[in-house]
Amino acid sequence: MRAVALPGVPEVRPGHDLGALLVDAVARAALALRDDDVLVVASKVVAKAEGRSVRARGRAAAVDAQTVRVVAERGLPGGATTRVVQSRSGPVLAAAGVDASDVEPGTVLLLPADPDASARTLRARVTELTGASPAVVVSDTTGRPWRVGVTDLALGVAGLTALDDVRGEVDRFGRPMEVTVRAVADEVAALGDLVKGKAAGTPVALVRGLGTRSGSAPSTSTSGRAAAPLAEVGGPDGDGAAACTRTGPSDWFAYGHVEAVRAALGSPPGAVEPPPVDPAADTGRARLRRALAVATGPGAPDGARADLDGPPAGPTVDMGSAAGVVVAVSGAPLAVGALAERVRLALWAEGLDAEVRTTDARADGAPAAAAAVVVTGPGGATPG
Repeated sequence: MRAVALPGVPEVRPGHDLGALLVDAVARAALALRDDDVLVVASKVVAKAEGRSVRARGRAAAVDAQTVRVVAERGLPGGATTRVVQSRSGPVLAAAGVDASDVEPGTVLLLPADPDASARTLRARVTELTGASPAVVVSDTTGRPWRVGVTDLALGVAGLTALDDVRGEVDRFGRPMEVTVRAVADEVAALGDLVKGKAAGTPVALVRGLGTRSGSAPSTSTSGRAAAPLAEVGGPDGDGAAACTRTGPSDWFAYGHVEAVRAALGSPPGAVEPPPVDPAADTGRARLRRALAVATGPGAPDGARADLDGPPAGPTVDMGSAAGVVVAVSGAPLAVGALAERVRLALWAEGLDAEVRTTDARADGAPAAAAAVVVTGPGGATPG
């Protein structure tokens, strides 16, 4: 397999014929396109050609406009907020894919509105100009849960089998495979990213040798058995990369742990400040403040209130972890129980363990109750 950067792509402007620019870049690299090639094109140049640059006072407003659902948000040291969201273009990624780098001042660049349609359009134009029908992958850079660093993935695909579903097949020992669906298009996008790049001004790569042409006979291994190609390339446009986006009921991780608790307690996005990106920079006092704001905000029961039981000070209180802090909850009995549990759960989401201790109380002869939510130390959803 071979991956080659295609140099010489000029600065792309709205209305430019990006397909023609790609064909010119292939010619400058002294290559001739084949049906089983894959052109990996950075989403930024696709968006520029499609006029997806918009005026914006700031990136945050553009991110808001392109957000379908907030998955998680964290505060940056300078006071800004970074978000992972489901974008209007489909994929879940940081800042809805809104790009403020390498664009004119006062503007931001949005993702292509329909990345699969963009890939199909590019492929059709390249075929019109050359007679060849290489596959097209529109790629973008993103981070991934549980992994440090970023990589490229496929936002749009045409002419390539984006997912290789081998569920139901058997392995070498005859065991059926139940969950394996290989993300071929993402792997191709990452391969292309190894040779192209922003700094070098090479937003396009050509990948060759990935698989056989659609309809051609498979190769044969030395054992005489048919060796399957790595992927089917050069066939119909296919379902595209939309099938690679996991949203809805199949998404096990629709929210970050803090956001999941806030959603369950009825706190809408933006109602309470997000935690900082760096957990080490957080403080017990800040965690306590956020937890109380969530617990007593939208969705809190009527008839009860929660207050710090005096200033958090003294030898039994550690404000680095908020251990020893007491939140006093008082009011009508049912409301006190509900609010105390809200406080405990909100503290858990902030990485603080707490215990609820209740005592009966009467005020002016009316039935009343009180509870003490005592922070016992770090723990909760994040290890201390």
